[in-house]
Amino acid sequence: MDIDKKVWEILFSEEDILNRIDELGGQISGDYKDKNLYIISLLRGSFVFTADLVRKLDIPVKIDFIVTSSYGYETETTGTVEITGHIEEDLTGYHVLIVDDIVDSGLTMKKVIEYLKAKNPSDIKSCVLLDKPERRQLKLVPDYVGFTIPNKFVVGYGLNYGDHYRNIPYVFAVTDEDR
Repeated sequence: MDIDKKVWEILFSEEDILNRIDELGGQISGDYKDKNLYIISLLRGSFVFTADLVRKLDIPVKIDFIVTSSYGYETETTGTVEITGHIEEDLTGYHVLIVDDIVDSGLTMKKVIEYLKAKNPSDIKSCVLLDKPERRQLKLVPDYVGFTIPNKFVVGYGLNYGDHYRNIPYVFAVTDEDR
């Protein structure tokens, strides 16, 4: 599919996203006040969201990254989740918040949670910009959600198609309609 030849349906403008992130930052700051917060950002898709989110936190926070992949150049998950970057330190005493761009099947989040549990954190929660519950393949509900979306292929604001479009400052759905 050549998405440049398709109509883009803007789901969330840059302003919509930044306003929601401001709200999430306030909520997370309140929930983790007086706790050791450790954010684990799932690369590559969440880097834009994570950068904007952590700047809205008014509490101390430690940040690290894990590289995950389950899409490649497809519009649907391959079903196989790879973790290629690892957290080296023990997470004992930390409250871990996994930040990701989107949760749809839930497979990536489940795999990362299982991986991090072995590092003994006080607890693990998740924060996603987009939640696509219609695609869920297992019982998983993110703790913090920017927006809930229908079952559409979305791109922009960190979400890619192939190696491109992460830099688009809004989230759009790729339609079947030609331009």
